[in-house]
Amino acid sequence: MVGAYVALTKPRVIELLLITTIPAMLLAQHGLPPLWLIACTLTGGTLAAGSANALNCFVDADIDSVMKRTASRPLAHNAIPPRNALIFGIALGVFSFAFLWIFVNLMSAAFAVATILFYIFVYTLVLKRRTSQNIIWGGMAGCMPVIIGWSAVTGTVEWPALVMFGVIFFWTPPHTWALAMKFKEDYARAGVPMLPVVATAQQVTRQIVIYSWITVFCTLALAPVTSWIYVAIAALSGVWFAVFAHKLHNVVRRGGSTNTMKFFHMSNLYLMLVFCGLAVDAVVGLPVLGWPF
Repeated sequence: MVGAYVALTKPRVIELLLITTIPAMLLAQHGLPPLWLIACTLTGGTLAAGSANALNCFVDADIDSVMKRTASRPLAHNAIPPRNALIFGIALGVFSFAFLWIFVNLMSAAFAVATILFYIFVYTLVLKRRTSQNIIWGGMAGCMPVIIGWSAVTGTVEWPALVMFGVIFFWTPPHTWALAMKFKEDYARAGVPMLPVVATAQQVTRQIVIYSWITVFCTLALAPVTSWIYVAIAALSGVWFAVFAHKLHNVVRRGGSTNTMKFFHMSNLYLMLVFCGLAVDAVVGLPVLGWPF
């Protein structure tokens, strides 16, 4: 039973959110913030993400039960009563707001609640089942941990936080579309118009290439507040990421068999490299490159 409630929170998704929160806090501090602040921000962020994911499972229980990829989720096979899952999700959200307000600040707490509400009411209830643009705009919820992390340290939201938001915003569609290409029939069966369901594979991979390059250029926009360490990591890993996207598109264009999950997992590694590069750069503390004018 405990495992079922933990599964509602989608722990593997939360891991990725935390990977982006810590580097944002390090960059905001230009070093290492107090460890208690990092721990409290991560705890509150985990509670908020768990709330959003649990409520998402509650709303999407009907389609989760008909998709092979999600059929093992607790509500899809009645491991937990829907009412209990709803109460659990709301309780996590309330607790996350209170925890962040008390131990971090009100701004971070407000951003956490706004993220939960956006993910449920905008993405899950409005966008997901109605438009192939769902993940583009719905993915904004996954960008918020960097905003929460930055505001936890500074009490403000400055332009580097918005650039990091942009990096995740543009990275999310190609990452998710690669997964959706693999489970295209699943989404079609559930009536979810993911881009691979309503467009050809060639059209989808072309979009993956475009968004991949935009992501790479967005990472380089952080150069003025970082040193050559981050810029080198972002540039090298970015070229690798973009070339991989081109290879995927070229295989599809030639009519060959594709392993889209390879790109999906590789994109996870790419994002981790970029944000780990940010973390290392902030901790090492070399002179920043600054503006070129």
